[in-house]
Amino acid sequence: MKDLQLKSRRFRAEREADWRRLEGLLQRVERGSASGLSDDELLAIPVLYRSALSSLSVARATALDHSLIEYLEGLSARAYFFVYGARASIRERLALFFADTWPQAVKSLWRETLIAAAIFVVSVGVGWLLMTQDSSWYGALVPGGLAGGRDPGATTAALRETIYPKLPKDVDLSVFASGLFTNNAQVTLIAFALGFAFGAPTVFVVAQNALGLGAMLQLFASRGLGFPFVAWIMIHGVTEIFAIILGAAAGFRIGWSVAFPGERTRLQAATEAGLGGARVMAGAVLMLAIAGLLEGFGRQLIQNDDWRAGIGLATLVLWLGYFYLPRPRRSLA
Repeated sequence: MKDLQLKSRRFRAEREADWRRLEGLLQRVERGSASGLSDDELLAIPVLYRSALSSLSVARATALDHSLIEYLEGLSARAYFFVYGARASIRERLALFFADTWPQAVKSLWRETLIAAAIFVVSVGVGWLLMTQDSSWYGALVPGGLAGGRDPGATTAALRETIYPKLPKDVDLSVFASGLFTNNAQVTLIAFALGFAFGAPTVFVVAQNALGLGAMLQLFASRGLGFPFVAWIMIHGVTEIFAIILGAAAGFRIGWSVAFPGERTRLQAATEAGLGGARVMAGAVLMLAIAGLLEGFGRQLIQNDDWRAGIGLATLVLWLGYFYLPRPRRSLA
């Protein structure tokens, strides 16, 4: 017992100075900022951290003083967050996310994005063609809740009123916008989440929504309301559909990573794809919030076709430029 105590005291005496130095440096950082440390002190922290880890390993292996083990565990954890953790403020991290992380994540999915966009466009065309052949397809392609009275049985005047609604004075557009955001977010998240099943359910979700849009487009066009309907959709639809396509693209990346993991395990491949997809989805949710505002407020308050279409085109240019124009890479200092 005496030998163990002697070894413990000797062990502590030999290394305690390094522990105290590391603790002092960490306290200075925690009270203020790492910018207050000199270059030598900044370089010393990783070395002292590895020394503390080594001491902790020895202490655990030789069953030394338990209070010492707890002290070293706490010291090592604090040093770990300095060496490897993020020391940037929330504002800095958000700025980095919008300036670099999100657009780079979207750009990395350009192949999957093109495929999702192609599926959407083709499905819109199929929905249009099915309606030209037999209008009874409308009920199968457009759910009753989404149709909202916009169906082949409606008069042209009734269809026109849905494009240029007369708002009651007491209508709460914020509640309306919130409901639209919730619905669109569900579609996008489902398209992303179902990607793990080799992407097949994601194709179905994208195609289902696009088929309904194609059927509605054909219906309005057959009544001479093609451009007004397109403008009515564009003001919010460009942002909304873009977000859904990005969600599908992230889902495809997961599905294809699971199907073709290469030298990685399927779990590793899915995890890596999921992390990248999560970055895309975090931004896509913001896009859906913007689309909800445009649909809940902009589309209801702006009833000029040219203005609606112009806003839609402007959002398309802005999103394409934001995601795909070359830009210098940024990182946290």
